[in-house]
Amino acid sequence: MPALVEATDSPFIAEALSAPAPHLQALAKQLAGDPELVLAAVDALGSLSPRIRFAASRLLHIVSKRSPEALYPHFACLARLLKDKNSILRWNAMLALGNLAPADRENKLDAILEAYLAPISGGKLVDAANAMRGAAAIACGKTYLADEIRKSILAVEQARYATRECRNVAIGHAIRALDVLFPALQNRQGVLSFVRRQRTNPRRATRNKARKFLAKWPAASGQTGACAECDY
Repeated sequence: MPALVEATDSPFIAEALSAPAPHLQALAKQLAGDPELVLAAVDALGSLSPRIRFAASRLLHIVSKRSPEALYPHFACLARLLKDKNSILRWNAMLALGNLAPADRENKLDAILEAYLAPISGGKLVDAANAMRGAAAIACGKTYLADEIRKSILAVEQARYATRECRNVAIGHAIRALDVLFPALQNRQGVLSFVRRQRTNPRRATRNKARKFLAKWPAASGQTGACAECDY
């Protein structure tokens, strides 16, 4: 994370991000074609103002979806945020990194993948959920990693969170992530078996996700292909 700095070090970005309801979509469009503005937004992650820091992290998440190439030079800064004590910065960094997969010609995501996926194995539910969501994006951009990511997501069934209900919620997130990357998988049978077991999950929302998944993907046969569009 950048060192904490006075907000005036990046006056345009600071002013835009300090607004009560910053127009992040419009701002992200501006940043996409301006490396200096992207750098200013990254620097804003170190602002003394929490409002600016959090808005900057949301902004960079949006930029990562719209223009991964524009944000890729700042990969290392985002990767450091995976261990940040602030959950908002950590979650937005997870999602932004996942979206950088199409631009990752240097295979930087491959190098940090184990650490990226680690929250799925237990601990904080929201960290696990965001790791699975981001991992689905990674699998779509780097399909050769899809089966490795599948193994980590399936481990959610044995993961330990604060409560059993937290694990059932996490399993629901796992099903959504697996739905996105399913077309890219070589080994689909294990996923189908996992999802079939969730038809009797104690949590209704998770049961419903399982039934929708199985209606969409009724068999494991077929060639691999492009990932489904991620809409969450």
